[in-house]
Amino acid sequence: MCILITGATGLIGNAIVQKCRDNNINVNFLTTRKNKLKKEEGLKGFYWNPKKGEIDLACFEGVTAVINLAGSSISQRWTKANKKKILDSRLNSLQTLRSALKKIDTSEISSFVSASAIGIYPHSFDHYYSEEEKEVDNSFLGEVVSKWEQEIQEFTKFPFSVATLRVGLVLSMDGGALPAIVRPVKAYVGAAFGSGEQWQSWIHIDDLARQFLFIVEHSLEGVFNGVAPNPVTNNRLVKEVAEVMNRPILLPNIPQGLMRLILGEMSLILFVSQRVSSKKIEEEGFDFYYKNICNALENVIQSEEKESDIYHKEFV
Repeated sequence: MCILITGATGLIGNAIVQKCRDNNINVNFLTTRKNKLKKEEGLKGFYWNPKKGEIDLACFEGVTAVINLAGSSISQRWTKANKKKILDSRLNSLQTLRSALKKIDTSEISSFVSASAIGIYPHSFDHYYSEEEKEVDNSFLGEVVSKWEQEIQEFTKFPFSVATLRVGLVLSMDGGALPAIVRPVKAYVGAAFGSGEQWQSWIHIDDLARQFLFIVEHSLEGVFNGVAPNPVTNNRLVKEVAEVMNRPILLPNIPQGLMRLILGEMSLILFVSQRVSSKKIEEEGFDFYYKNICNALENVIQSEEKESDIYHKEFV
């Protein structure tokens, strides 16, 4: 098996590449940076430029599945220019891939899986969302994910299976939102946001990487939620982080108005509530290693602390 991965150098991509290497799965990856190109046993890099629709067709040689993770981070100020970059990076990547696939023999490719996001679901404190939900959140994120998934749907015209994985809050100390939650807690200035009652549908990075490969392995089709079985409120999440860090939460919750002054429209991602179900992928046979937030946080945070201790002992 050989998987072509876009966005392989990002948080999720790195985790998937490592899983592939652990399981002797060859990886071809696309990168926009020529200095990131490398070729070693089981890992080959190829250049592309989605802005210009450029791609090295050699990247498809021997490929049996494609995982698309390409897209500019949403964690940046939502200026007009950045909004365009966030949306265009997702659409251009898919359009470039689709145009390239039309030029090659795709008979050996059995599966195409693209990341999406739970940001498509409307903000709600009481609704429990499944993949069947038709309503789209009335926000910039809702607009981005809706257009992203419309573009993914275009791949269903090819003979291989096509799946969309709507990713939730990824628990990892290598990137994403968790380090930004851990740092203030560690410094005794941690606090929940707003009412703290907003639902956070999370997933351990290891389980998420396994989900992508599970979908590829079983050639699953359709939309799946990339979240763990037990969402928690923001209050609970911050409390559990503090428990793992052995720190008290001394400050009151941070008002939404204050964060909007600091972060602008992007502050929405701190206060939006989306309680999302993992039932569909579980029914396909996927088994989570981390079903509860306390176990997931202990693994992620304590593993990071152990690595820091080892580094300190070896180099200080």
